[in-house]
Amino acid sequence: MSTGQSFYITTPIYYPSDLPHIGHGYTTVAVDALARWHRQAGDDTWMLTGTDEHGQKMLRAATANGVTPQEWVDKLVEESWFPLLKTLDVANDDFIRTTQPRHEERVKKFVQALYDSGYIYAGEYEALYCVGCEEFKPEAEIVDGTGPFEGLKVCAIHSKPLELLQEKNYFFKLSEFQDRLLELYRSQPDFVRPDSARNEVVSFVRSGLKDLSISRSAFDWGIRVPWDESHVIYVWVDALLNYATAVGYGDDPTEFERRWPAYHVVGKDILRFHAVIWPAMLMAAGLEVPKGIFAHGWLLVGGEKMSKSKLTGIAPTEITDVFGSDAYRFYFLSAIAFGQDGSFSWEDLSARYQAELANGFGNLASRTIAMIGRYFDGVVPTPGEPTELDLRVQRTLADAATAADAAMTAFRPDEAISAIWTIVDELNGYITENEPWALAKDDANRERLSTVLYTAAEGLRALAVLLSPVMPQSTATLWGALGAPGELTAQPLREAGTWGQLPAGTRVGTLAPLFPRVEQSA
Repeated sequence: MSTGQSFYITTPIYYPSDLPHIGHGYTTVAVDALARWHRQAGDDTWMLTGTDEHGQKMLRAATANGVTPQEWVDKLVEESWFPLLKTLDVANDDFIRTTQPRHEERVKKFVQALYDSGYIYAGEYEALYCVGCEEFKPEAEIVDGTGPFEGLKVCAIHSKPLELLQEKNYFFKLSEFQDRLLELYRSQPDFVRPDSARNEVVSFVRSGLKDLSISRSAFDWGIRVPWDESHVIYVWVDALLNYATAVGYGDDPTEFERRWPAYHVVGKDILRFHAVIWPAMLMAAGLEVPKGIFAHGWLLVGGEKMSKSKLTGIAPTEITDVFGSDAYRFYFLSAIAFGQDGSFSWEDLSARYQAELANGFGNLASRTIAMIGRYFDGVVPTPGEPTELDLRVQRTLADAATAADAAMTAFRPDEAISAIWTIVDELNGYITENEPWALAKDDANRERLSTVLYTAAEGLRALAVLLSPVMPQSTATLWGALGAPGELTAQPLREAGTWGQLPAGTRVGTLAPLFPRVEQSA
């Protein structure tokens, strides 16, 4: 049953100058699957994604391409980021752009409130700055350059020279929140997950926090500081605020109260911004901190974190054009323990597609519906008295549904899929053991045949419901072929494990292979 509570979940806000690769897609489909799960379970769900469009890096890219920054970001978002959502079948509720007036005006209100409360002051700042990260780098992320950059200080993440900047900036009193943040992590041990991410954040905060520069005056592509228009708001402050501005902060208190606080799913490389700076800003504004921050690991290709500059970035369409969006979603959400680093390879994707999707789930669906068509003229039969073999399937289904819901609630889609897949394995074994093709040869076995094929069809009904947040297209096709009543996405997901929901007498249709054989040379 629904908890009746809000489930507001966000992706990171993406920097559009980095064209979407499968790492961006991984994060997005994970958040989408979690949102779909809670939405179908009846929770008051809202999924947000969007783009972070200000900052020096964006300004330089626009200048290099001979267009205005706004023209540049419009082109990137329209040509690359909106299409990503369609490619991966993402059902987001909102898409926020930090150049939208609704965002800019609400950011000004938030920052002004911090200023009026005494949490912002003017000061001089000199530090090494990474344009790629849009961040003044801490000592731990500054290394000596090698090769063409020998003798220079470079960013440990981008391996590019840092710029020494000296500016009059405005600062947020981040240092005042060290103790309150540590108490937050202590009192809410699951505020940052997984444990490895939490330990990293606690260690960072315990080492001491410095006040944060929250404005820049060397360029003008950003949101103007409301009390001093010679400054623009630091791009990360601007970006983090999207999570609040998108649900009405500053203008729509009813919507904000309904949605806030949120869960944030981010890559571990931007964990510190979300788990340290963001909650401190919210505390200063007198607002609730997020419900939680989940940092997933890096997606590695050839042992390296994905990067366009290193030619390890793979566009999602390179996969979806061959295998389809459902296979993309299934693979990345099941093959990688969510929260840990994971490696992508074409060989692993192809093997899992064939073994788990085509031969496992797809073949189970095809032969079950085909046998109902062949032996019962396409009508789901009425089952007889269940044997222990049938009851075992029922128990597997109920246990899997409960375990999957617990895993999704814990932000572990990989564990949820693993639990659901026990139904696939159980049903395939059940059909092999009961041999309905052999039962069909003798009318004396008619009742037993009816029970076996009803059991398989009812198992498929549950699989369609449970897997729909992960693979919305193939499950919708299966649902239609089963002739099951109602819309698939309207089925109460937390009741999917209750046996007997597919009415006997339902007429099935035909079902083409859900996961056809593919030929790919990658």
